[in-house]
This record gives sequence, C-alpha cells and structure tokens, in this order.
Amino acid sequence: MKRILAGVALFSAIALGETWTGHVVDTMCKGKDVASHTKQCNLGCAKSGFGLVTSDGKFIKFDEAGNAKALAAIKATNKDKDLRAKVTGTMDGDVIKVDSITIN
Repeated sequence: MKRILAGVALFSAIALGETWTGHVVDTMCKGKDVASHTKQCNLGCAKSGFGLVTSDGKFIKFDEAGNAKALAAIKATNKDKDLRAKVTGTMDGDVIKVDSITIN
C-alpha cells in the first residue's frame, strides 16, 4: 500500500510541473536589458525562439510548443515592455516544456 501511495504522490508531482517567473524574451536578445526590451522587438525576433530570464539572470529556453505559446501571449498583451511572466511546465534538460505562459 505504501508503494502505491508513493507512486500516486510522485505522479501528482510530475503532473503538476514547476512554475518559474521572469521576463519572456526572444533568444537573440536574451543578453540585453530585458526590463526595457519591447514587445515589438520580441515579435521581430520571434523566429529565434523564446525563453525566460529569471531574477538571477539565468536564461531558460522554451520548447517549440512553448515558443508558440509565448508568441501568442506576447501578441495578446497590451504591455509594450517589461514583459514579466509566469511559466508553468517541466524541465527537459535545459529546456522548459511549457504548459502555460501568463504575462503579468
């Protein structure tokens, strides 16, 4: 019985994934000042893909589905810069397999 409960708990943790916060930015501009990086630049450089710059300055790339979700979120926001976001998903190596992106 304990093994079953441990397996259910592990499955629940995996299903929930992780949450990160930071600035959504295109890969080409990840080394720039992300707080002043504009929506227009993100859209112009979208082909390079997207990722999240965390508060400690680390850049974590999104998977292909995450790139599409990031592009949709950027297009939908009324913000011109300081594109802070909450991202949920799971880490696969050094890439986030994105479940959702919400730009604050």
